[in-house]
Amino acid sequence: MINREYAWQVLCEFTKSDSLRKHALSVEAAMRAYARKYGEDEERWAIVGLLHDFDWEVHPTPEEHPLKGAEILRHRGLPEDIIHAICCHADYLNLDRNTPMSKAIYAVDELCGFITAVALVRPSKKLAEVEVSSVKKKLKDKAFARNVNREDIYKGVQELGVDLDEHIAFCIEALKPVAPSLGL
Repeated sequence: MINREYAWQVLCEFTKSDSLRKHALSVEAAMRAYARKYGEDEERWAIVGLLHDFDWEVHPTPEEHPLKGAEILRHRGLPEDIIHAICCHADYLNLDRNTPMSKAIYAVDELCGFITAVALVRPSKKLAEVEVSSVKKKLKDKAFARNVNREDIYKGVQELGVDLDEHIAFCIEALKPVAPSLGL
């Protein structure tokens, strides 16, 4: 039976980078919050968030990530809906994001990383001081957090069927309870 503890063990087995583990925690928190909002299974959605990039350090290319990770997860007995949602965060795979869970992981992945980056450039490095307007302003600055794919953020909002401002505010609020774990 897959649970959060097992998912954390899998993450830590493959992910040694503190920053990538923190990213996983942030996406987990956002996924858990969206599951709660939609009346879905919080544990399943949280596991998708926690494991979406677990194989990135060992399979860092589009040819491998997250497909090689999906093979590992299948071998370990994870349910197919979780594996499919994890694969859906990679837009280049052109998978059909046909469930709320698969749409949510795509919508929160890049944004969680971006919100974290915005918090880290604040003098206090506190998530509590990050505002929607600050995130939107930084989104326009292509030099800021240049590895974050802004098109994925905008496309994710569209597919999830939410307003950009509301989505940013929702994700900021979702990250606040885990801010100490994120160093924010």
